[in-house]
Amino acid sequence: MNQPHDRKIIHVDMDAFFASVEQRNDPRLQDKPVIVGGRPDSRGVVAAASYEARKFGVRSAMPCAQAYRLCPQAVFLPPRISVYRRVSRVVLGILRSYTDLIEPLSLDEAYLDVTRNKKGILYASNVAKEIRKTISSYTGLTASAGVAPNKFLAKIASDVNKPNGMKVIQPHEVEAFLTPLPIRTIPGVGRVTEEKMLSVGIATIGHLRQRSLTELQAHFGKNGQWFFDVARGIDDRPVTPHRERKSLGSETTFHDDVLDLSYLGEVLQSLTEKISVVLQRKEILAKTVTLKVKYHTFEQISRSRTLEYPIDSQLEISRIAQELLALTDAGRTSIRLVGVSVSSLYPKGSPVCIRGEDAQISLPFGM
Repeated sequence: MNQPHDRKIIHVDMDAFFASVEQRNDPRLQDKPVIVGGRPDSRGVVAAASYEARKFGVRSAMPCAQAYRLCPQAVFLPPRISVYRRVSRVVLGILRSYTDLIEPLSLDEAYLDVTRNKKGILYASNVAKEIRKTISSYTGLTASAGVAPNKFLAKIASDVNKPNGMKVIQPHEVEAFLTPLPIRTIPGVGRVTEEKMLSVGIATIGHLRQRSLTELQAHFGKNGQWFFDVARGIDDRPVTPHRERKSLGSETTFHDDVLDLSYLGEVLQSLTEKISVVLQRKEILAKTVTLKVKYHTFEQISRSRTLEYPIDSQLEISRIAQELLALTDAGRTSIRLVGVSVSSLYPKGSPVCIRGEDAQISLPFGM
């Protein structure tokens, strides 16, 4: 295992992946604003927006009706997950030709540890350049990359020169790079946390670095240690290629807190559809459904239900998630995050233990 200070990490992020695949496959969509998600007259959300659409303020997880108001000339398309998955497998194959230390985060992004890469390339920046060139050659799509000593820095760096760009952060450049960045740049810092930080005079990562660990823990609890470390560019997490899971889940954080129950219902439909697709593709059944809700106050709760029989149906998972939502304060208290997960997983055709001792199977991270 490479020592944290010796690592060379790349974060590869496909540019506007879903929308870019659609533009590539249909030349008529080139240079046009494309929005992948629900219909403009629905309560669906934006799954991806091309850069042409982003110029109008359209972004992922935004209600499609709002996206339409911002960009009525956009072409709205339904997601084609199976198509995107095929392209993602090609990209993953390219990444594997450089290293086996790959941690996929989703269909369109992954971390790579190239400290010792398969091709013996000395500089991680050259590995990233070659990967981006190969992806473009094989898929006709562009990818951006961040190169840095750890995952946190690589993730931020990959956003700096998007689309179709790259940013390298050398160890001696870390403090100068981080200091002026707004705190919203830190992964996991949403609107509520940002407002809390601003209220105590923390507007940039440089400001964050000036605060003591004790002060940050007093303000942000267990997240205080994380904020203290990343403000100094410290992140010892290794790239984990075969992280095992005993559950499957999908969640979304809203840009603005949500009180509308109908809209929350539409979001649950979308989340459970993603879960069902993976269950059916992997021929897996689940017995437990869990709903996670984070209120605008940052209080987080969960509600679960374990069934007598395992399921993979989107309709059933969605129905249970809706019933669990009714057991929360949704509709009375604004919500900033909602998520659904399933656990107690069984391969199709396997006997379910009579005692109900759920012998869970393990699934690879980033399916």
